[in-house]
Amino acid sequence: MSSEATAAHGVMEGGGSYNLHAKIPAGGGNLALPFLEEAVHRLILDDKPVVIADYGSSQGKNSLAPMRSAIKALRTRTGAHRPILVVHVDQPANDFNTLFGVLHDDPERYSVDDGNVFPSAIGRSFYESVFPKGYVHLGWSSYAAVWLSRIPMPIPGHIVAEASTGEVRAAFDRQAADDWKSFLSLRAQELRPGGRLVVVLPGLSDDGGSGFEPLFAHANDVLAEMVSQGSITAEERARMVLGAYPRRRSQLLEPFKNDNQYCRLTVERCELSPLPDTAWNDFEQDGNKEMLTERHVGFFRSIFVPSLATALVHSGKAQFFADEFARRLTRRLAERPAPYNSFTQTIVMAKGE
Repeated sequence: MSSEATAAHGVMEGGGSYNLHAKIPAGGGNLALPFLEEAVHRLILDDKPVVIADYGSSQGKNSLAPMRSAIKALRTRTGAHRPILVVHVDQPANDFNTLFGVLHDDPERYSVDDGNVFPSAIGRSFYESVFPKGYVHLGWSSYAAVWLSRIPMPIPGHIVAEASTGEVRAAFDRQAADDWKSFLSLRAQELRPGGRLVVVLPGLSDDGGSGFEPLFAHANDVLAEMVSQGSITAEERARMVLGAYPRRRSQLLEPFKNDNQYCRLTVERCELSPLPDTAWNDFEQDGNKEMLTERHVGFFRSIFVPSLATALVHSGKAQFFADEFARRLTRRLAERPAPYNSFTQTIVMAKGE
């Protein structure tokens, strides 16, 4: 099979599914709010409208709390009359209809009581230039930069880079390092001098664990089962790779090893935090195994299944594939309920004046 690189992932499952099921990324983003507020208070501001960039917004629900927090902190510095532009960035195929519905109608929308806040969106990958140079005061990216720009090669027998070895793992490590530098250099160009960039990512513990290894193993087994029973072909399965790459703290800091600087960015904070599985915590209280399984399957389906479905020969099979995969994963997780406690990395960077 060809090792030609492919696009790293499809967009999140549409129709508001990601908004409904992405509680784990929401929890990781919430852990970073104190760092975001601190970054706002350290911004160098001028008298121009303040620009906040939300890199990787998906369908918008998980952006509301951080944008509210940032705006509230900004208002203590600028007063009520300074215009604040909030620009949500995601791939062109993102479900922007749901995003704009959230921005317009959600009772927790950040503009509800502030007429000088102006939301907008841009359909473009953040592995490209998104804004003019020196345009952004505050950048925020939560759980989006975990996705690689491309998949360098297939992973024999598995769907995640963490389970790969040898030449395959080395190819993913190189791609991840290159993408992180590319992401940082692009954001550095777009930030104003004195601006701040706050990036939140799923992290790895000191021993290299993400907390999701059992869930990915179950998903991998489901795909093997689907091949054996004819739901997908072996060729389709072989192309199914997830371009998500959680990083260690050392990998995030590697570009800054020379004088703590990279492209005029310096690191102000880099923190690893444990992220408990709230679905499991609720299960321990109410014993509702069906709800626990539904939440775990919904999380995996809304975030990862669209990427797996890009390997199908016929795109018209995507809905059948997603439903069948979810049905089989539900059965497996119901038989083996377990918590998926994970980790969140938050890195805060400043651009030099």
